[in-house]
Amino acid sequence: MLRRVLMLVLIVCFLFPFTSGCYYWSAKKEMGKADATLAELKAKGGATKTPYEYCSAESFLQISKTEFSRNYYQQAKQFAITSQSASQAGLTEAQKK
Repeated sequence: MLRRVLMLVLIVCFLFPFTSGCYYWSAKKEMGKADATLAELKAKGGATKTPYEYCSAESFLQISKTEFSRNYYQQAKQFAITSQSASQAGLTEAQKK
């Protein structure tokens, strides 16, 4: 019985670092997408054409980077997704103008 419990604890301890890294990579990927979309918005003149969306996207990306540096990967991913959404809205509006 003790051997089974010990084996289970060892397996959990061994697998935990591999599963905790999933948020790291997905957050990093979303931050890269958000950064690229924000750069595209900036290139299309988003700062002057759609200032609200541009400032929102920039602020959310900065918060995402801050959360990432604090090792809060899930929150960083969510803020990056929100930043990307704001950038997409800004791109849509900028193309209309």
